[in-house]
Amino acid sequence: MNFKTLYESNKERVVTGFGLLALAAVIAFVNSTLLTWAILGVMYLFAFHEAMALFNVKDVKLYVYAVVLWLAAFFYPNPDDLVYLSLMLYLAVMAYRKEVDYKLLAPFFYPSISMLFLYTLYHDFGMSVLIWLVIIVALTDTGAYFVGKSIGKTPFSATSPNKTWEGFFGGVGIATVAGALYGTLFVPLWLSLAIALLSSVASIFGDLFESYLKREAGVKDSGTLFPGHGGMLDRLDGYLFGGVVMVILLRGLA
Repeated sequence: MNFKTLYESNKERVVTGFGLLALAAVIAFVNSTLLTWAILGVMYLFAFHEAMALFNVKDVKLYVYAVVLWLAAFFYPNPDDLVYLSLMLYLAVMAYRKEVDYKLLAPFFYPSISMLFLYTLYHDFGMSVLIWLVIIVALTDTGAYFVGKSIGKTPFSATSPNKTWEGFFGGVGIATVAGALYGTLFVPLWLSLAIALLSSVASIFGDLFESYLKREAGVKDSGTLFPGHGGMLDRLDGYLFGGVVMVILLRGLA
C-alpha cells in the first residue's frame, strides 16, 4: 500500500481528524464536568437531528424532549436510567391520546440511550476511562481501515460492502492489545483484555448498524458536519455501541 497516495486521497479526512483530536485533547485536559456534559450534549443534539432524518421522523417536539432529557441527565445520579423513564412517559402520553406511533420512539433508542451511557461512563468512572473508550474505538476504526485497504479481500457484511474480515480482525487485534495495556491502569489484565476486546467488536457493529440506517435511508453520510467524515453519527457510531458495552462490563465485573 502506498501511504502517500492514501494520504493524498484522504487529505481532507486526515486534517479534520487531527482537528477533532486536538479538540478532544483540550476537553480531556480541562476535565470539567460541566464542559464535558455540554460538549456531549451538543454532540447528542446533532446526532439526534441526523437520526431524525435517517428515521424520517419530522415531529419537532422531539427536540424539546431531547433537550429536557439531557438537562435532567446533568442532575440525576444515574443518567442512563433516564431514557427508559422518558420512553415509558412518552408511551403513556401516546396511549392516553390514542396516537401511538412507534417510529417516534426511534431517536430515543438511537442515539439517545447510547449518548446517556457515554455520559454515564464519564460521570461514574471519570475522564481517564472515557479516554480508554476513545483509544479502543479510534484504533479499531483506524486499524480496520488500514488493514482492510492493505490486505482486505474477504467481504465482512453485505450491509457495508467496503468492510472486510481482514480489516475486522486487524482493527480488533490492534485495539484489543493497546486497549488492554491502557486498561490495566484501572482493572486487572484479564478484565482489561475482555473489556477492550468486547468494546472493540461492539464498535464495529455500531458502525455497521449506522451503515444499515444510511443504506435504508438512501444516503452516503448521516450529515455534512465534518469535511471528509460526514455527520455526527458517522463519527460517533462506534462509540454508541462500544460505550454501552464498556459501562455494563465495568459495572458488572470491575
